[in-house]
Parts: sequence; C-alpha cells; structure tokens
Amino acid sequence: MIAYVVGTLDTKGPETRYVAGLLDAAGVATRIVDVSTTGDGGREVAAHHPDGVDAVLTGDRGTAVTAMAVALQRYLATRDDVGGVLGLGGSGGTAVITPAMQALSVGVPKVMVSTVASGDVAPYVGAADILMLHSVTDVAGLNRISRQVLGNAAHALAGMLTHTVPPADDRPAVGLTMFGVTTPCVTAVRERLGDTVDALVFHATGTGGKAMEKLVDDGLVTGVLDLTTTEIADLLVGGVMAAGEDRLDAVARTGVPYVGSCGALDMVNFGADVPERFAGRLVYVHNPQVTLMRTTGAESVAIGEFLACKLNTLTGPAIFLLPEGGVSALDAPGQEFHDPEADAALFAAIEKDTRPGVVRRVPHHINDPAFADAVLAAWQEVTP
Repeated sequence: MIAYVVGTLDTKGPETRYVAGLLDAAGVATRIVDVSTTGDGGREVAAHHPDGVDAVLTGDRGTAVTAMAVALQRYLATRDDVGGVLGLGGSGGTAVITPAMQALSVGVPKVMVSTVASGDVAPYVGAADILMLHSVTDVAGLNRISRQVLGNAAHALAGMLTHTVPPADDRPAVGLTMFGVTTPCVTAVRERLGDTVDALVFHATGTGGKAMEKLVDDGLVTGVLDLTTTEIADLLVGGVMAAGEDRLDAVARTGVPYVGSCGALDMVNFGADVPERFAGRLVYVHNPQVTLMRTTGAESVAIGEFLACKLNTLTGPAIFLLPEGGVSALDAPGQEFHDPEADAALFAAIEKDTRPGVVRRVPHHINDPAFADAVLAAWQEVTP
C-alpha cells in the first residue's frame, strides 16, 4: 500500500517533495499527486472530473478549486493501493483535498497540514477521521518551522502505516445513538445485548449522527439502534446540533436492520443563549454552554412528518418505537419538559404517514427498563 502525498506543485512543490522524501526515508512507498489548477501539472487528476479536464482548469480559481475537489475524490476512488493520504495546503488546497479524504473509509490514515487548522475545522473533517495539523507558518517555503511541522506530519503518517492496529473481533458492529437524557435507555440496551454485538455509541450532536451514517455507508456498521433522533428536531427548528437533511439516508441505501425511537425529540439545542426569535419559550439550562428549548406541538408534528417520510424510504427490516411515557429524562411527570400533548402530536404524525407495520407504541418512558426490553425484542425481530 502507498502513501499518497497531495499538494499543489505549482505553489508548494518543494514542501510536497520534502514530505514525500521523509516518508520514503521511513520505508513507506509514496506517490505524489499534483492538484494544481494552473499549468499542466494537475491534468492527470483533472481528467477524472465527470466533465473532463476543461471543467477543472478553467482559469478561474474559485471554480477550478471546486472542480478539482470533485476530480481528486474520483481519482482516489479509482486507486486500489491507497494506504493513507497526507495533504498540505492553504485554504484552497485544504478545500480541494479534504473532501476526497472524507470519502475514504474510516480507518484509512488521513493527515492534513493546513493554514486553517487552528479555526473551525468541522467543514473539512466532516464525519471522517481526518487529523488536521496547523501549519503555524504558511505553507510557503521550507524554514525551521515548516520543516518541523511537515516532518511531524510525515512521521505521523509513517507511524500509522507501519504499525498495524489489532483486528476487531467478528461480532456484528451496531450503532446506537445517545444523549445525556437518554443514557439510561442506551445503557440498559447495551447491557441486554451483552457481548453479542460490538456496540458503537454515537453522541447525537449532529456530528454523531453523520459519523454513524458514514460508517453504515462504509459497511463498518451493519445494524442501527437509533434510539435518539434528536438531531432531526435541531434540523427542523433551527438548533445547533443538526445532522443534516440526509439523516437516515445511509440506512435506506444499505438496508441494514434498524430499530429507532423518539429519544430527545422534546428538545432543541442551542449555545449559552437562545436566539431572540424564540423569546418566551420554555428553556432549560443543561450546562453553561448548552441551553435546551422544549419543542411545541406544531414543531412536533413537523418532526413526526419528516421522520415518517424517512422511515418510508428504509429498504431493510425496520421497527420504530414510540415511548408513550416520555421521550427524555426531562419529559417525565414533574420534569421541566413534560408535555403529553406535544408527545401525542409527535406520535400521531409519525403513525399517520408511516407505512403499516413499522411503528409501534410502547406504554413506558424511554428510560424505563421495560422500554429497553421492548427495544431488545424489536432488535431480535429485525435481526433473526
């Protein structure tokens, strides 16, 4: 397997070759990939764009960078010897290289040395396991700082490629979604599953849902216990922990066994402050950085309709459970978000539009041990 070193050789040739040389010296076979958008250096990669070279080498930097990102992703997808990828660049190079890294399977080593790695790297990392390393100085010449940083990146990738991780066991990998307010449920389900599965728990903070679905697409998760679908509430109401419009699409594409529920659909997540447009709403300060807002009956209907639409796309065995006693630790008698009418509106919307046989009511709170029993029974049904 080969380490692919990706950079724009028209502006960062010495730096790219320096990294490749260190990898070679460490005993790692390398291939330099030029993603330049000026001159002819990037033509090999650009030829992989669905509309050809001319769609990439346009002479306009903005369109060229966007198109080269598409071409690089398709280029790497044609290679069967990608052991790992190391990219280096500024904002443009980072925008070209990281989408291709995101498309690679989790577990393939990915290191990105970037001038923008000290800021918000969420758009560049996405749901992938990309190591972002701040270049400190610009990637514009070899000096006492850039040599050290680039050298550390090269040796990090060399270490990943030359030291194997012990293989996982052969139990099926199952993804579970969890929030603090559904932890008792997920913990109880994990205990009931015992060692029959390799349980991968994802924090339903937006990135958690995206990461789980990427692993489903990659074939690394073969079943889903989606007990905390709260990211859909954030998507539709405007919270900060949405997983995107494509939530559940990977489950639909792959047909993996699925058991879902309404965990934490009683709340929308914000930072320390709730936007002014929600003034007067019922809120709960979860911690100094997170404030929760109770969903209304109308919002619950919209959430239920969205969920029903998604559930109808699932091609594999699927069961969705409605916990009639409440959907989170805050949605219980005497708790701040207890609102049986809003829950009833949510449940009715899901039932109304979902195809027959998928939705089932359970007369318990989501964190009641009896609900965990119902989840296990449903799981055994979809995974005979």
